[in-house]
Parts: sequence; structure tokens; C-alpha cells
Amino acid sequence: MAFPYRVRSTDEVELWLHDLGGSGPPLLLCHANGFCGPVWGPVAETLGRHYHCLAVDFRAHGRSTRPVGRSLDWHGMADDVLAVVEAISPDGPIPAVGHSLGGTALALAEVRQPGTLTRAWVYEPILFDEYTGSPRAEPSFMAAGARARRPVFADRAEVLARYSARPPFSEVDPRALQAYVDHGFEDLPDGTVGLRCRPEDEAEVYEHHQTGARSAIGDIAIPFLVAASEDPAGPGFAVLEASEEFPHLDLAVYSDLTHLGPLEAPDRIAADCLAWLGT
Repeated sequence: MAFPYRVRSTDEVELWLHDLGGSGPPLLLCHANGFCGPVWGPVAETLGRHYHCLAVDFRAHGRSTRPVGRSLDWHGMADDVLAVVEAISPDGPIPAVGHSLGGTALALAEVRQPGTLTRAWVYEPILFDEYTGSPRAEPSFMAAGARARRPVFADRAEVLARYSARPPFSEVDPRALQAYVDHGFEDLPDGTVGLRCRPEDEAEVYEHHQTGARSAIGDIAIPFLVAASEDPAGPGFAVLEASEEFPHLDLAVYSDLTHLGPLEAPDRIAADCLAWLGT
């Protein structure tokens, strides 16, 4: 398999799968909304000691294409997980690590097709509400924030200077931020650079967070760890509630991190993932 490798998913989506290095059995890494696969690079530096790390760009993110005839429903990202696992390992399940949207997509994929994964370590999967099949009715401050995101900059140097100077990106590990700037932006014909994940697409994803994952996660039979920060502004409280309701889930708590924990402390997160996943 040559990388970056293109994988066909549902809804005429063409996914990009990035090889982040390492040796050993394959390990799938799934990013949060608005990001892209290569932001896992710093985590893969550690995980690659025992795993071949492969990171997907979800539909409408990074270099992957948008779906045709379908909204950015999170069950489409579960389709992406299933397509990628089939491409990576058609003869058997693999382990995975996910962040936010990526963690939810892993859970939805495993519930739909049990045995897709051997085990999964996920940081603050979004576990709100029941599945409705339509966007939430009330306004979303996350969607509003995404739509207000500046889409175009003079060059990547300007992006890096702006993002590194203000939260939340000012708290992100410089390696992860550099990977986001390098791969989360594309060169435009006029010499400027623009977000690969369009603000409107990021907002649409937020508006479809009612996935049913809150109840579905209780049906997962494989070893499954949910990690949560104690950031009062983040979604960690729902993860803590789910761990109490479903005691078969393993739990890790990071009191000093925020929802961007895997990007803030990639070395620590990677070490913890490796300890739990096994070698």
C-alpha cells in the first residue's frame, strides 16, 4: 500500500489515509472536527515504536472530498472508519485511537459492525443526545464559532503566528500546531492559503452531533477506554456520566488538559495509549 493512500467511502467520498510511520501491526488514528490526520504526528512518534500508525482525513476534512447527496452526518464518518479499516486490514480487526469526532466515529462504526476494532482508546468522544438524523434545532455556539473562523491567510507563516498567539491553539504542542498549519491549509491560486476544512463544513458537522452515541456506546463489547478532561467548558462531563452508566468502559481523567488534550500533551497521551493498547 502506497501512502498517502486514497480510500473510497460511501456517498462518493474519496478519503486520504496518511502514513505517520512506525513498525508493527496497523493502528488507526482518527482526528477531531475541523482538523486532519497529520495532527496525530507527535503522538505517532511514540506509538510508532510498536505500531504502524495510519491517520485518516474524514470526509470534508484535510484532502478528503465532501459527500455527494448527503449532509455531514456523523454516521458518514462511521462509514469512513469502516472503509478505511477494510482497506488497511481486510482479513481482521485493528486497534484505533480517536479524538472527539474521531472517537465518536470509532464507537459508531464498532456498534454497527462489531469486530471492526480489537480495542479503542478515545479522548472525549461526543456523547450527547439521541440520533435524530437531522441537525439540532437550537443554535449551536460551536457552529457559530466555526462559521466565524477566518478562512484565508496571506501564507502559513501568518497562520502560525496568529494561531500560536491566542487560545486554544496557544496551548497546543508546537509540533501538532505545525502539522495542522502544514496540512490543514491548502495553497490557493492567488498565493494565499485557505482552510481545507471549510468553516461551513465544520459548522455543519457540529450541527449534526446528535448521533445516538450516548446510548450506543453501552453496546460496545471490545475493550474501550474513554478519556476526559475536567475542563468545565468542554464535553468531558458527558464522558464521565457514560463511564458511570457503563462500567465496562475503562476511564482516564486528565485534570490539567482541555478538549484538545491529544494536541496539548501528545507525548503523555501517546504513552498512556501505548500502555493501555499493549505492545
